[in-house]
Amino acid sequence: MNESRTPARHRPALAAAAAALLLAGCSGGSTGDAGATPSASRGSAVSAERCAQNEAAGTVTYVTGYQFQSSVSILDPVAAEDLGYFDALCLDVEIQPGTGETAQNAQLVAAGTAQLSSIAGASDVLVNVDNGVDVTAVALFGHVPVATLLTGPEVEDLTQLEGATLGHKGALPVTIEAMLRTAGVDVAALEQVQVGYDPTVLTRGQVQALTGYKSNEPLTLRELGEEVVEWNPEEYGVPGSIATTIVDPAFLAEHPTAVQDFLRAQLRAYAHCTERAAECVALAAERSQVGYDTEHNERVWSTETQLVAASQPAGQPLGSIDAATVRAEADFLLGMGQIEAVPDVDALVDEDVVASLYDGGRLVWPAP
Repeated sequence: MNESRTPARHRPALAAAAAALLLAGCSGGSTGDAGATPSASRGSAVSAERCAQNEAAGTVTYVTGYQFQSSVSILDPVAAEDLGYFDALCLDVEIQPGTGETAQNAQLVAAGTAQLSSIAGASDVLVNVDNGVDVTAVALFGHVPVATLLTGPEVEDLTQLEGATLGHKGALPVTIEAMLRTAGVDVAALEQVQVGYDPTVLTRGQVQALTGYKSNEPLTLRELGEEVVEWNPEEYGVPGSIATTIVDPAFLAEHPTAVQDFLRAQLRAYAHCTERAAECVALAAERSQVGYDTEHNERVWSTETQLVAASQPAGQPLGSIDAATVRAEADFLLGMGQIEAVPDVDALVDEDVVASLYDGGRLVWPAP
């Protein structure tokens, strides 16, 4: 059983209605059914001139947030490749599984080792930029923090964690640290340890608090019948986001159509997978090692797409990123002392990439 010490996050009816609107907005304007797989022939959804431009980009390497988990910005690019959407746009894409460490993904992109990557949220981008990493944010899917902090039911106030052991995956997530500070917790008084991806370290008492994602660890523990409490940053006024796409600025400048069409294919696949989750999860399972839990991953996808739908700003197409939202996160991080200065957000964020993919709120397919 899971509970929350603060008002409930999820509003299923609203999420379902918003999801329906998103599907309508993401359907391809020229092709009708957004889920229809394009022709198997290469370049079937792009002009010859644009095809040549995309091929000139060479292999486009995309690093996922964590392995081939069925999360937003992981499952949709995987499906885009396996359904032939990238090939239809003359893109040669290599998808590499990430380790879950956002700093590593950002560094790979900044170094040009990868051209694009998923990263947890805009706050993670901002912290990496503050540390001298040069990337450009071009897309953002959800407007609520995806991170959560799990404790046992005996914890009734976060300040009770001072002196306790908190487990994380390598670093304390930015939004979780902000929540703890907002709640009056002396973060220096926490014993922080790196743990693996088995959330039962919490219920077995090896740690008293555990960072995780709303779409993963709470689901696993609920499936095991464990009783835990979720502490969520947004309920403490902490802004956040889900699934931000970052790109190497030099690659974006040299190959803008390749970046645009990567996201075009991803957004089309997102609509397909929202309607056909089991099919897409099966595609991710084929890429993974033995032990891929398809039922759990279907719940991961369902949970994250509901979070995305419920937090979508009115009038913004799926994937849109705007400087004002990122600047609000930056101002909050500055106030919390998590970054030393607010970066030039207008230079960090390129709003035009996703905006160019839509016409009247509908994703343009084939490419213009």
